[in-house]
This record gives sequence, structure tokens and C-alpha cells, in this order.
Amino acid sequence: MRSAVLKNLYRSRYLYLMIAPVAAYYIIFDYIPMYGAQIAFRDFNPFVGVWGSQWVGLKYFEQFFSSVYFTRLLGNTLMINLYALLVGFPAPIILALMINEVQKNFLKRGIQTIVYIPHFISLVVVVGMILSFLSPSSGIVNVMITALGGESVHFMAEPAWFKTIYVLSGVWQEAGWGCIIYLAALSGIDPHLYESAVVDGASRWQRLISITLPSIVPTIMIMLILRMGGLFSVGFEKIMLMYNPITYETADVISTYVYRRGIQGGEYSFSTAVGLFNSVINLVMLVTFNAISKRMNGTSLW
Repeated sequence: MRSAVLKNLYRSRYLYLMIAPVAAYYIIFDYIPMYGAQIAFRDFNPFVGVWGSQWVGLKYFEQFFSSVYFTRLLGNTLMINLYALLVGFPAPIILALMINEVQKNFLKRGIQTIVYIPHFISLVVVVGMILSFLSPSSGIVNVMITALGGESVHFMAEPAWFKTIYVLSGVWQEAGWGCIIYLAALSGIDPHLYESAVVDGASRWQRLISITLPSIVPTIMIMLILRMGGLFSVGFEKIMLMYNPITYETADVISTYVYRRGIQGGEYSFSTAVGLFNSVINLVMLVTFNAISKRMNGTSLW
């Protein structure tokens, strides 16, 4: 059996060589750092190291759960993700369906290029554009509002506007890039199905409902499962660039709180505990929705 394994390794050596950098990346940057997760259960002191730090059990988890910020952080994180799920998740699907209906190839490629471009713009530049467009004095949005007889609005200082600005700007930046997966799924649909539907007298809308959408449902479900697995995660980079103490009420999320307490405040054990709690919740959500999807329509990640 050992010789068979060695023969298989030798026969597929180039494939293993190709995957080696990817495997090394995840081992070095994802699995080995899991050793540091125990900092959440210790009173970590960088001078004595992880093993030399005193074990305190669930002390920092209890501090977080009893914190006055716990409800706000959890609520903001969940609400931003639900908002992004309701608005941002369907956007690339709709965009892919619209692009797929374009008959001229040169026009289709041009549209794809235009909608892909925002993905490659730096977050710093995107936030700079947002601040410029929404400026209360010279922003184009407020210029239009005042031209129509309204009063200038300081959007970036209004907590109620933060989630909408965050989500819609994210849709603009990522919907075009996200539709690539759905366009690939659409390209795999057997064209004979459409030809048969046309012969039967089906309209374009009927073909969309009866053929196109059912054909890409497995892809949609896989993407939804992955999205649900990050329901309690919001990348802190964009929020850090956009928010300010005035908008903490609706903008402060778990990741930004971890950054402030862990990096800026030096409370490594507390921030690790909060981050570990967030990761465990996301893992539970991923496993739960994968099981639900598998039972409902047979589509799952594993």
C-alpha cells in the first residue's frame, strides 16, 4: 500500500507542486496562528509569552458579554450584514442576468469591463470619493439637493445614514466582480433548452423563470451559504475609513472594537476573546445553513 501511495505521489507530482504554495499559505497564515487563540483564555503578557501567561479561563469572554457595548456591537454587525445580504446579494445575480441577455458580444464585453472596474479601485480611493460626493458644502449630492430646494445634509455625521452609505457603496464596488461567478454558471446552460422553449412559444420572461433561474440555483445556494458563514463579520478597513465617534452608534462593529481594544489599547487577551467569539459564531452559522441547504435542495459545501 505504501508503494502505491508513493507511485501516486510521483505520478501527480506536478499537481502537488502547483498546489504546494497555496497549501503553504494556509498552513503558515491560517493554521499555525490558531496556536495563539489560547491568548483569549490567558492574561497575556508579551514579555513571558503565551505559555508563561496566567490562565484565566473565560474571564475576558464574561467581560465582553457583560460590557455595555455588547448589544450595540452585535446589533450593528448583524444589521449591516443583513442589509448587505438583502441589497447586495441579489445585485450580482440581477446584473449577470441582464448582461446575459445582451445579444451583441462587443457590447456585452464592454458592459462587463465597465462594471468590473470599481472592484480594482482602492478602498481608500472609494471612501475618498464617498466623502467628496457627500460633502455638505461642495458634494454633488448636496448640490443637487439644494438645487431642488432642500437643505444640505451632512451624511457622514448622521448615524442613520451610515449603513445605507456603507452597503450601497459596497454594491457599486463589488456587484460587477461578483457577477462573474453567475455569468460562468449561465454559460454552462444547455442552449438546446432555450431552443426547445422558443419552439414551444415561451417568452423571454418565461425562459428566464423556467430555465435560467433553476439552472443557477445550485450556484446561488453555494454563494448564499458562504455569505451566511460571514454573517457576523464585517471588514474593519472600510468602516475605519468611514466612521467617526459621532457615528459609533450605528457604525461600530465587532471588528473595529477588536482593533481599538487590541491594537490601540494593547488589551490582547480581551480582543482575542472577542475575535474568537466572532469566529465561533460564524462557524456555527456556516454549518447550520449548509445543513439547511443540503436538506432543502441537496446543495451544500460538503
